Amino acid sequence: MRNDVVLIVDFGSQVTQLIARRLREFKVYCEIHPYNKINVELNNKLNPKAIILSGGPASVLDHDAPRPPDSIFHIGVPILGICYGQQIMMKMLGGKVTSGSGTAEFGKSYVKQKNEKIKLLDGLFDKYETEQVWMSHGDHVSAIPSNFKVFGTSENAPFAIIGDNEKHFYAVQFHPEVVHTLNGKILIKNFLDLADISFDWTMQAYREKAINEIKNIVGEKKVICALSGGVDSSVTAILIHKAIGEQLTCIYVDNGLMRKKESEEVIKLYTDHFKLNLVAVHEENLFLSNLNGISDPEEKRKTIGKLFIEVFEKEALKIGDVSFLAQGTLYPDVIESVSFSGGPSVTIKSHHNVGGLPDIMNLKLIEPLKELFKDEVRILGKELGIPDNFIQRHPFPGPGLAIRCPGEITVEKLDILRNADAIYIDQIKKHGLYNKIWQAFAVILPVKTVGVMGDSRTYDYVCALRAVTSIDGMTADYYPFEHEFLSETATKIINNVNGINRVTYDITSKPPGTIEWE
Repeated sequence: MRNDVVLIVDFGSQVTQLIARRLREFKVYCEIHPYNKINVELNNKLNPKAIILSGGPASVLDHDAPRPPDSIFHIGVPILGICYGQQIMMKMLGGKVTSGSGTAEFGKSYVKQKNEKIKLLDGLFDKYETEQVWMSHGDHVSAIPSNFKVFGTSENAPFAIIGDNEKHFYAVQFHPEVVHTLNGKILIKNFLDLADISFDWTMQAYREKAINEIKNIVGEKKVICALSGGVDSSVTAILIHKAIGEQLTCIYVDNGLMRKKESEEVIKLYTDHFKLNLVAVHEENLFLSNLNGISDPEEKRKTIGKLFIEVFEKEALKIGDVSFLAQGTLYPDVIESVSFSGGPSVTIKSHHNVGGLPDIMNLKLIEPLKELFKDEVRILGKELGIPDNFIQRHPFPGPGLAIRCPGEITVEKLDILRNADAIYIDQIKKHGLYNKIWQAFAVILPVKTVGVMGDSRTYDYVCALRAVTSIDGMTADYYPFEHEFLSETATKIINNVNGINRVTYDITSKPPGTIEWE
C-alpha cells in the first residue's frame, strides 16, 4: 500500500520540522525537501496530494530570495503557504509584499475573522471573535491577486489568512504548526481534509517499509551498528536485525563518558535479553586523551564523532567485509546539525553522529530512524517487541557526559558528575516522577564556589540539575519540581558527593535554550 504524501517545501525555518510533526500526529506521511530541490522528477516520484510552503528567515524582497519552481502551482493540488511561504506565494502569483517597517510582529498575536467562514477555518472563531496565533515576520503581504480573498486579519497583518477557494490555495502569515497558535492543529487538519488525504500512516507500516528498504540496500553484505544502550540505537539494532539477522554485529564503545554502571547494564541487557551479536570495546583512554584540553562544545562533539568512527572502522576490519555502519540518528538530530536534505536551515549544534562525522568514512551509513521523532521511535520499538520499561528510558546523548561537563573534561569531574547524576535519577524514580519527565540529568559547571561544611571552608564545584517535559525534543519546558524535592535532592548530593558544595536547578525552556547544556 502506498500512503498519500504531503510535500513540505523548506525555506529554512527552524520550525519546518514541526509542520511534519503535526502531520504525523494525524497519521499522514510527508516529506520535507528544500525549495531548490523541487523539480518535475521529484513531483512525479512523490505524486503529492498537497503541498505546504514553510516559513523561512529570508526576505522575499531580496534579489536572491528562495523561490520554488512555478510548476508547483500547476500540479493541481491544494497548497498552504505559511509565513514566508505566504509571501513567496503572493509574489509569484501576482500579489505584493512590503518591507516590515513598523508592521513587524514577533510572538503572540490575535487574528480576527473577515468575510464568510470557509472550510479551512472550521472549528476556529467559534468560541471567541479572535484566535491566538504566533507571528514571526518583518515583511508583510500588502496586496493579493484578484482570485484571492481575505478571511482573517491581525493588527499588523491585514492579510493574515487568505485563500483561493476554487484552487484550494491558502496562505497564513502566522505559524499554525507551533503550540502557541492555540488552534493551529485544527487549521492544518482542515487543510488535509480539503486535500482528501488518507490518515493511514502508522509505525506498523513504517516498520515493514524500513525492513524492506534495509534488505534491499544491504543485500548479502555485513553491517555494524553503533549501540549506545539508548532507545534510538536499540530500536535501530533490533529493526536491522529483523531485516538481515546474523549479518549484523552491534558494537558498544565504553568511551569513559558513560553514566554510573551504564556499561555493565548495557552489555548484560543486549547479550542476555535481546540475544544480539555484541562486541564491547573499552576505549576510555583513547577518548579522554583526545579530549584533554578541549573546552569548545563543537570541538568536543566533532572529536567524539571522529573517534567513534575510527573505533568502528577498526572493529569492522576485525569482523571482515563490513560495508555499512548503522546509527540511531533521529530527525531532531538531523535538523539541529545540518539541513535534512541540503536545505538552507541554520546549524544549531553538531550531533556527534551527524554534523560531527568526518567527511571521509570507509563505511556507508544506514540510518533507518532519521525521519522519525523520539515518540515515533518509541512506538516503533513497541512494534518490534521491546519491553515498555526499556522504551521509556530517558534520552542519553551520544557524546555522553562530555556535553554535561562544560569546559575542559577531567577524570575527576566525570567521577563527581556520575555520582551526582546517579543520586538525582534515583530520587526522581523514588518519587515516581521518572515517566512524567522527558529527560533529566546533572551538569557539573566549570566554576567553584565557597561553602561551609562542618565549620570548615570548602571550595568545590557547582552542580546544575536539569529536567524537561517534551513530546519530540524539538521544544521543551522545565519540569516544575516541588521545592521539597529540590531541597531534599540537593542535600543528598552535597552530603554524598565529594567535590560539590552547591546545587542549582535550570528552569530554561527550549527555545531559547537547548535541552543539553552543550
